[in-house]
Amino acid sequence: MPLKFLSRGSMKGEKIGMANSFRANMSPGSIFRILLRFFQIIMAIVVIGLYAQDLDRAHKAGVKYDSKWMYATITGTLASIWAIVCMLPLVKAWFLFGIDFVVFVLYVAAFGIFGKMYIKEDPEGNGGIKRMKNAVWILLTNMILWFITFVYGAVVFWKYWKGRTTFTGAAFNRPSMSHA
Repeated sequence: MPLKFLSRGSMKGEKIGMANSFRANMSPGSIFRILLRFFQIIMAIVVIGLYAQDLDRAHKAGVKYDSKWMYATITGTLASIWAIVCMLPLVKAWFLFGIDFVVFVLYVAAFGIFGKMYIKEDPEGNGGIKRMKNAVWILLTNMILWFITFVYGAVVFWKYWKGRTTFTGAAFNRPSMSHA
């Protein structure tokens, strides 16, 4: 019988082997990275929700969009897209740690803009101001998360670059600094 291997359960064994392989390849650094990126996605979506509702309200009222709220919404969108890309299995996000730094700087600017506007503001029962005061702390949280991934990526990149030398036997062709 040509399909006899199906009755022996060999396909089931292969699936179990793949699961064990996946678990074996999950280092603490990988788990940390995936969790951090997951939180970045969630927090970026929170930023989009907090600031986009004011943009939607302005659109419905026929009022011009405020560029500060557009900036925060765009920053959240870019951050969520990049965090999703970084969670893909074949992407070495640590190699592109500079993009994490750019997103960090975008959040620093948003925190500066909205922090100046709302941190010292007394809400006096105004729900919109309370929401914006909370949104400032969400921006700060995002700023910290992106700083952590930037530093983590830079450290991993540095270790990768320094760890592959001719002395360890794992060298690769680096661009030469001499012009001889």
